[in-house]
Amino acid sequence: MDENNAYNEKSLTEYVFILWRKKWSILIPTLIMTAIVAIVSFTMTPVWEVDAVLLPSKFVVQTGQGQIEEFLVTDPKQLAGQIKESSYNNAISAELKIDLRTFPRIEAENIKDTKLIRVSVKEKDISKGKRILASLFQNIKSELDKKAEVEVKSYDTQISAKQNDIKDKEFSIKDNENQIDLKRLGIKDQESDIRTRENEIKKKKNDMTLKDLEVEARKIDKDKAAKDIETEKNRIKISEERYNSIFDEMKAAKVRIDELDKTLQKALAEKKQAADSIGLLLYSNEIQQNLRYYNSLEERLSAEKLTQQNSWSNIREKEADIRQADNQIEQVRTQKESLTADIANIETSIGKIKTEIDKIHTEIRLIRNDNEKTKNTINTLGSDIQLLINKKARVDYAQFVKSPTPSINPVAPNKRMNVILSFIIGFAFFSLIVLTVENIKKLPPSRPR
Repeated sequence: MDENNAYNEKSLTEYVFILWRKKWSILIPTLIMTAIVAIVSFTMTPVWEVDAVLLPSKFVVQTGQGQIEEFLVTDPKQLAGQIKESSYNNAISAELKIDLRTFPRIEAENIKDTKLIRVSVKEKDISKGKRILASLFQNIKSELDKKAEVEVKSYDTQISAKQNDIKDKEFSIKDNENQIDLKRLGIKDQESDIRTRENEIKKKKNDMTLKDLEVEARKIDKDKAAKDIETEKNRIKISEERYNSIFDEMKAAKVRIDELDKTLQKALAEKKQAADSIGLLLYSNEIQQNLRYYNSLEERLSAEKLTQQNSWSNIREKEADIRQADNQIEQVRTQKESLTADIANIETSIGKIKTEIDKIHTEIRLIRNDNEKTKNTINTLGSDIQLLINKKARVDYAQFVKSPTPSINPVAPNKRMNVILSFIIGFAFFSLIVLTVENIKKLPPSRPR
């Protein structure tokens, strides 16, 4: 435990030392990155938030107990949702001649525990934001005022619309159930595809096993050839020893022949008596015998040379066999690597299919959840229909509670936060790069295969 703590402490100290030693390599690019972000942030045009608060059209109803209750023509949350869903964007853009592609997003929310709606828009041009909210109010007012004029008809229309919405949602539920059935069939097809790919992997693994056996067979051939080469080298060594021995005997025989020939020539030159003729004959016979022995040694020497040549030829053949075996092993390994790559690709494709199956399962769950939500929505719509029936009464006109007002300070960009975040992220990023480079430098060199 103490060794581990010491090792961790040493590693931490080493990392701190590396960071300190490379501080300029970290700080300089970090400061450059921070400066760039700061320049961009300070040169960006500020964005202002213009907001307003409006009260939808409403009507009052006197209850049976004589109490006066206030009702809204439309639900503030619903109206806020319509605004957020860009329901009025087309009308506003047509009125103010603003391209829809550059039209800002209008946010809307029902102020908690009130009937008021707060609407806001973020814009670089404050006057443009005010005009957008003013136009939005006029469109909402026009719409709600029409409802005020034909309040009963409006409620009836809403009731009919909600009933139609209920029917649409019921059809949507059935359509979703059909989609679930289709997705289940798709899952079965993909599971069958997975089984086919898994069988293909098994086949390729069997091929790899055969390739391994083939490599082992080639290695055995290499070992046998290497042993044969060693045997031939030993044979050459023995032959060379014989060759040297025979060569030494030939030199000795040559010396004896030369000595006998000199003695014979000397005796002939001295012209001795007939009794010495026998001795001369003996010298002559001995010379002949030594010559024959010398010739036999020469033949043996030639035979040893031929043996050596044959051995060297065999060695070259075996070396060629070894090279051929190496080439074959390399080819088999290449084929094995190709099979490995194929298996990896197939496994990847299987993983993708499984991911797709999981995705389909998730989609099925989402569809079911959507059906449940739709059923809840249908119940809600039924309640809304009953509520609309009970909300027929006089309606007051919509009005601005707070006119469009810009924020005191710009809401974007947050220059200080951008600079701080860019410095922190840059420092962490370049520190990580420095540590990674240092660790790579410490890695031992890879050994050749």
